Amino acid sequence: MSLIIDLRQIPSGGFVANEAKVYDSQAPQGVPLSAAHIEQRFAGRHLVLATHGFNVSATRGLPALEKWDELCTLPHPHVFVGVLWPGDSQFLPILDYPIEVPVAQQSGALLARLLNTHATGATSISMASHSLGARAILEAASQLKRRVAVMVLMASAIEDDCLAKEYASAARNTDKIHVVASRADRVLQFAFPLGNPVGELLLHGHPYFKAALGRNGPDSYQEIASSCTHWQMPDGDPSWDFGHGDYMPSPSAGAPFAPPVQAPAEGDPIPRDTAHWKPAWSAAVIATGVQAASR
Repeated sequence: MSLIIDLRQIPSGGFVANEAKVYDSQAPQGVPLSAAHIEQRFAGRHLVLATHGFNVSATRGLPALEKWDELCTLPHPHVFVGVLWPGDSQFLPILDYPIEVPVAQQSGALLARLLNTHATGATSISMASHSLGARAILEAASQLKRRVAVMVLMASAIEDDCLAKEYASAARNTDKIHVVASRADRVLQFAFPLGNPVGELLLHGHPYFKAALGRNGPDSYQEIASSCTHWQMPDGDPSWDFGHGDYMPSPSAGAPFAPPVQAPAEGDPIPRDTAHWKPAWSAAVIATGVQAASR
């Protein structure tokens, strides 16, 4: 991964930084790029910003994003940009989730500010996310002063009507949205509805027991002001079961898939009968979407 956007104040826990920093992953750590160098690295490129989800420290998030970059195999002039944000659990897992929602929103606002200032020379901007990272990129898209080419939302820990209601502005500002969902996602089945009532008590606006976008896809397409496709993992074959952690890679992730990959349908065989194929396939979904948009 050549570029990293760091929205964190500190590497573990903590809060959103006052200013975003951009690093070259090949350069010595702790030396952020200057504004002029950021603009130079962004100019003329198809930026593909990707971020992790809830309860991920910088130590865990950075290698996962680096591996996702490797698995995406994006050709020039695309450039994969990993985005770190402070979604660490500060209190109790699951119950801490609603408290992290404003952190994701603040992270998105800071990301939009960086892009509005320093990415004006980029040819296009696309975004991808896992879990609660969806809130960060949707918030960024809603505040971006240019259109988002493609948005890929995987296992999104956000309400299934968000693209028509809370983040309708983000959908209006995006050309194509790809939602990837799985009913085998037990975190979104159990933890997400449990967290929402707590959120209702603490933060105005969280509905009681809403379904997650990343489990069943959008509740309706009629009010989504964007081209929206929904890839639902087949239910009939347990080999297709995508749990919440299956999208983001570990160092043991399998070899890359060559894009394009196709939306799975009931009865389809899995694309590869080897261990750890799922994060490689999720990376190919990102690559398929962004490369098709840039043709």
